[in-house]
Amino acid sequence: MFWARPAPALRRWVGAYTGYRMDAGPPGVHQGVPSAHLTFLLCLDGQVEILGNPDPARPPGSFTALVAGLHDGPATIATGPAQTGVQLRLSWRGTRALLGVPAGELAGDTVDLTALLGARTGPLLDRLAEPGTWPERFARLDAALAGLAADDADDAIRPEVSHAWDRLVATGGTLRIADLADEVGWSRRHLADQLRRETGLGPKAAARVIRFERACDRLRFTDAPLSAVAADCGYVDQPHLSRDFRDLAGLTATQWRGELLAARD
Repeated sequence: MFWARPAPALRRWVGAYTGYRMDAGPPGVHQGVPSAHLTFLLCLDGQVEILGNPDPARPPGSFTALVAGLHDGPATIATGPAQTGVQLRLSWRGTRALLGVPAGELAGDTVDLTALLGARTGPLLDRLAEPGTWPERFARLDAALAGLAADDADDAIRPEVSHAWDRLVATGGTLRIADLADEVGWSRRHLADQLRRETGLGPKAAARVIRFERACDRLRFTDAPLSAVAADCGYVDQPHLSRDFRDLAGLTATQWRGELLAARD
């Protein structure tokens, strides 16, 4: 895997790029865990086969280019065939700016990129597939995304929704929802309706997923023990973190970390 940040002008919409190459292996199943970012994925070879979406009412499918909405349960993804691609951490604001739709419309689902970008999808994939290093590919991706960006996308977002999400992120998902509603001057129900419509998650689910993403990042990039990760990420204790992994990821934190280590070997 190769990680990089996008160009500065894009960072409010895209948190990171990950270039990856997976060699062929025995057939298996991977759990796609919740995140506070949407997954925007472009395959340079191979496809992603979604066996089950977080929202079971959404159909499975195979995708060369996809966007997966925010969710608070695992997706089930087939593994085995070789695959090369680029994954983007897309913010819910970036969904409006780059794809022209609110993230709430994609909640719990995996959507083919052509349904959102139409004929612009093919040239984007072709450009990325041109020979070059990962930094060169990422530079081409910077240019392509800058061409898609609608700078006035934030005009359609209620400032109360932006404030609510930003406060949840700033507090690591630990802010009381009643206090958050008081801050924005809305009832808890109205806040939940508006946040869910824009992002795909209500305040309680958003707070839980934001905290969970922080824990996953600690597990991904450090060798800190689970007890330290739980304490640093706002969990009451390690069993609280373990319950979130069972509920949100469908496996234990130790199993998830083990999958990461195995993928790097």
